[in-house]
Amino acid sequence: MAIILSHSQVYPETKIKYNRKFVYLISAVVALGGILFGFDLVIISGTVPFFTEHFGLSEAATGWAVGCINLGAAVGALAAGKLSAAIGRKKVLLFCSFLFAVTGVATGWAGDFTWFIIARLSSGIAVGIAALVCPMYIAEVAPAPMRGRLVSFYQLAIVSGLLLAYFSNYLLLDSGINNWRWMFSSQAIPATLFFFGLFLIPESPRWLIKKGIPTRAQAVLSKIGGKEYGETEARNIQNSFLSEVRESLADLFKMDVRHIVFIGAMVAIFSQAGGQNSIFSFAPVIFQQAGVATEAAFFQSVIIGLVNFIFTFFAIYFIDKIGRRKLLLYGSVLLCLDALALAFCFFIEAPGLLILIFVLGFIGIYSATLGPVTWVILSEIFPNRIRSNSMALATLCLWIANFFTTASFPILKSQFGLFGTFAIHAGICFVYFLFVKKNIPETKGKSLEEIEIQLIKKHLS
Repeated sequence: MAIILSHSQVYPETKIKYNRKFVYLISAVVALGGILFGFDLVIISGTVPFFTEHFGLSEAATGWAVGCINLGAAVGALAAGKLSAAIGRKKVLLFCSFLFAVTGVATGWAGDFTWFIIARLSSGIAVGIAALVCPMYIAEVAPAPMRGRLVSFYQLAIVSGLLLAYFSNYLLLDSGINNWRWMFSSQAIPATLFFFGLFLIPESPRWLIKKGIPTRAQAVLSKIGGKEYGETEARNIQNSFLSEVRESLADLFKMDVRHIVFIGAMVAIFSQAGGQNSIFSFAPVIFQQAGVATEAAFFQSVIIGLVNFIFTFFAIYFIDKIGRRKLLLYGSVLLCLDALALAFCFFIEAPGLLILIFVLGFIGIYSATLGPVTWVILSEIFPNRIRSNSMALATLCLWIANFFTTASFPILKSQFGLFGTFAIHAGICFVYFLFVKKNIPETKGKSLEEIEIQLIKKHLS
């Protein structure tokens, strides 16, 4: 049996001097995929009233138009798992950045609703690729003491994309009859920056070792933490692959890891079902129903993006101090209470200002807890030998859950009102609290290989 040494066992007396500039540079470049992820998902929020009128859509068709991107993302996640394992993380991300640029323009200038849906589904493929490969890459290059914070930067990038999308929509609102077309097309700008930035990063050292290129992997690791760190980490990574012959889907259902795969899938599903998608994708619609004028509703959407951005720094600062598990527990309880408060506000037809306060509170809580921690947990818990396929399955579950929660919002709103919709979200948040309490251990400060051993031992004990 291969022996995996912990960080404290390998370096009991010396403190590693990490090349933080290099680590932050490559993490920042890859996090640009998160900006596009958030931008692409939310840019549609400002276009809904315009393309709905342009294409003459029903409520169900509007839900399909907004939610279909998540089905494309599910396809992208499935494809990215295989592709990133076969040709590497970097090449897949280069393709992803190109797809972001093309599909943004194609969605904006679609001639009819069919082409609009095709372009939106294709854009979702890019989102699915970014959602899977970006946090996985960052987790694979980041040293254990920095990993939680660096993967959280990916969530910061996502919320930066959300804020950028809201702001772009607000600026382009009065650009004429084609305003919604320009809103979609603006996606090409960050996509181009992402494409050229990717030429500055190396390939993942764990992928290089898996493909039998240890010298290149050790060179990358040595640049991150010095020669001793590079040699030791390369050896630990190689040991974790000793029992592996070939990664296959059947491995996900083996006795020693299937419980880990299940935990990852549930984390992904619950992260999308709590209610944030209803707010992010339909913010102007929610505010307009609360009696807010159109332009003011768009401006309040910008405020949502700003709150989302600011509170993500809370998670970045505390995730390696408080830990992943506690943030998930606190977040799920607070979201449950906030969703109940929102449901009550809509039930009594409270003033728009009070609704805005609880909406901002909901987004702030999500941004400080579940939002960033979800990606950290998913990037950490899966063993090396099944990481690509496990991430693919988890993100597939995430996008399917995202699709149903987003596409169902107009229907739920018409059938149960906003009161009933947010009451359902509150119940889901409470169930997630119970799940986290029972199933998710703390992973902060541990190497990916240590986490693998911890989760397997926990299941067998």
